[in-house]
Amino acid sequence: MATDPVCGMRVDEKSAAGRLSYQGKDYFFCSDRCLQEFKAAPGRYLPATGSAHGHAHAMAAADSSAKEKAKDPICGMLVDKATALKTERAGRSYYFCSVGCQRTFESPEAELKSMKTRVMIALGGVLALAMLRAGAFLALATGATIVSWAPIPQLPWFTWGVWLFLLVTPVQFIGGWSFYKGAWQAVRTRSINMDFLIALGTSVAYFYSVAVIFFPEALPVKVEERDVYFEVSAVIIAFVLLGKYMEEMIKKRSSAAVRKLMDLKPATAHVVREGQEMEVPAESVLVDETVIVKPGEKIPADGEVTEGASSVDESMLTGESMPVEKRAGAAVIGGTLNRSGLLRFRATKVGAETALAQIIKLVEEAQASSAPIQRLADRVTRWFVPAVVATALLAFFGWWLAGDFPQGLLAFIAVLIIACPCALGIATPAALMVGVGKGAEAGILIRGGEVLERAQSLTTVVFDKTGTLTRGEPTVTDIVPWAGFDEAEVLRLAAAVEAGSEHPLGEAIVRAAKHRELMLPKVADFEAIPGHGIQGMANGKAVLLGNRRLFAREGIDTRAAEEAMTRLEHEGKTVMLVGADGQLAGIIAVADTLKPEAKDAVDALTREGIEVVMLSGDNTRTAQAIGRELGIARVIAEVLPADKARVIQNLQKQKKVVAMVGDGVNDAPALAAADIGIAIGSGSDVAKETGGIILVRDDVGEVVTSIRLSRATLRKIKQNLFWAFIYNGIGIPVAALGLLNPIIAAAAMALSSLSVIVNSALLKRAKLSPKGAA
Repeated sequence: MATDPVCGMRVDEKSAAGRLSYQGKDYFFCSDRCLQEFKAAPGRYLPATGSAHGHAHAMAAADSSAKEKAKDPICGMLVDKATALKTERAGRSYYFCSVGCQRTFESPEAELKSMKTRVMIALGGVLALAMLRAGAFLALATGATIVSWAPIPQLPWFTWGVWLFLLVTPVQFIGGWSFYKGAWQAVRTRSINMDFLIALGTSVAYFYSVAVIFFPEALPVKVEERDVYFEVSAVIIAFVLLGKYMEEMIKKRSSAAVRKLMDLKPATAHVVREGQEMEVPAESVLVDETVIVKPGEKIPADGEVTEGASSVDESMLTGESMPVEKRAGAAVIGGTLNRSGLLRFRATKVGAETALAQIIKLVEEAQASSAPIQRLADRVTRWFVPAVVATALLAFFGWWLAGDFPQGLLAFIAVLIIACPCALGIATPAALMVGVGKGAEAGILIRGGEVLERAQSLTTVVFDKTGTLTRGEPTVTDIVPWAGFDEAEVLRLAAAVEAGSEHPLGEAIVRAAKHRELMLPKVADFEAIPGHGIQGMANGKAVLLGNRRLFAREGIDTRAAEEAMTRLEHEGKTVMLVGADGQLAGIIAVADTLKPEAKDAVDALTREGIEVVMLSGDNTRTAQAIGRELGIARVIAEVLPADKARVIQNLQKQKKVVAMVGDGVNDAPALAAADIGIAIGSGSDVAKETGGIILVRDDVGEVVTSIRLSRATLRKIKQNLFWAFIYNGIGIPVAALGLLNPIIAAAAMALSSLSVIVNSALLKRAKLSPKGAA
């Protein structure tokens, strides 16, 4: 006999379904599926080999791993990493309590199809039992003797019990086959799981009934044939299978986020190699290769446009519904859809480095994570199953000693079935799957369960001003003409002398002139005057652009405009004076304008009872002006970038739970110091971010949405855990006391897990936008 290296089954070497020689050793397989899985990744199923040192290192690693626990991502059971089934995906390891859970993870569609077949067999058997039971009642009504009734007089042994045996056996061993496989895995790895409990409970009912029919002398008490529990076994299997099938169907719809992201990956790409355009698999695109994307095709990698112009739909990644115009020099993101024109771009990130791959990895990691609140459930689950088996045995022997052997057997089965810890195990994963997926669809990436718990007790949100609440670039806000000049002429003269300037204020003035489509005259005799401004000749006029000191030096009186300048400066704007031929021509005010959604975001946070604080490197007057416009009472101005983390720490010393919102790269120290770091406007650089919450879009309104989503997800986790604890706390004692029929126990167990899944799925309907209800 040999052991199948994939599933652990013992197989006869002569009759094995497959055989393969690998590294000088022969391996035997129970099925073609196991053979194909081994061929695909033999290293997954073989122990590490190497030098004595390497072996010792591997043994040490195994000892360490044996002490570690992991959570089955399908059913939520805690398993030992050293003995659990293992699957590698995208560089991460996943551990499973049973082959069924592993196959559901690796091939959800195939496992769902197989489960559907088992459900149909089980339900078919139960329906036949129901029809037989209905016929029995009708026969009783007509006076027939059921137990000794035989359809063929020549076969007097073909009794009611034998009929039940024939109908239930396919349900027990075909419909329930997955439970037996999982139970065997549990015994082999010494880690009792849900499959073990169901297999044990239904097997006791089934084989007890077989003994009543065929070996009654083997039982310690005399039992009538009508007291068999074939129906109990069949209905339990049918209920549990139906419940699991419905769970998986709901999970499939609820976890669509990652599948949708994966579906964004195009299968092929058009690249230029050796001067020729050719079609290649998308994963074979190389960095710095020229890629051609035609209208209607998906972009296969991240890169920079070198030729062409088009509009690109980035909605699946960023949540932005409007297509984004792309021209030479623009960045493109892999997985987005090219709408109209032909684009050529240079690939800068491929494979696992692309934004799409990074987002998928973040979402999968977050969905597989656990909130700290789940640790209590994990500790309970670790000892729960052995305690349940002990309770079931105590109930059985207690009833037997009390003189009621059949009732003891029913209590034993009911305790095992009612106590399956599925609801406890999936309470957190189910809610995280939906919550994190809902966020990913909107361009909100939540890194894990700990973030959700902190969001629940959040008291303060700190915004970095520049680039977060404001656009991050100066904009001309006011033009005040003077001495007969009009706005267009004032802006034209100022933009003319600033043409070619790299100063942010100068670039703002030039942008404003271009936006108005003003023709700029050529400038001669240009001169920059440090600390004052600039001057030059434009349209035959001597033009000045600068501050009060410049005009005072040139002897130009600006007292008449002082009131207007003071008003604009009080609003937090930078004021520049424009002069022409020795007189004041006008005033131009420049400011870093607010994002249109900033005010709504601040108002929504205030309504939530969260204090809003703004950090700014600007002078106090400018920062206070922006704070007043937004309705922010607490403004901390003149803060150097290196001091932002210290401000966060000072707030935390005041017993506040602080979220920091800022640029994920520039504000990394402050984001790391905060209880929750929210990195905004990350675009394609999600892997670089420090934040626990990453907002792909540059939309400050999503800050409110992300906090509401985090809180709503944690509420679902708490609700799930509460009902799971209540269900087991009430169900187990009732079952042990013999007050719960095993069939009702199976229905209740299936409904408990189903209720957790349905409750979590309702999160998809939550209204989370800043203007909506939480």
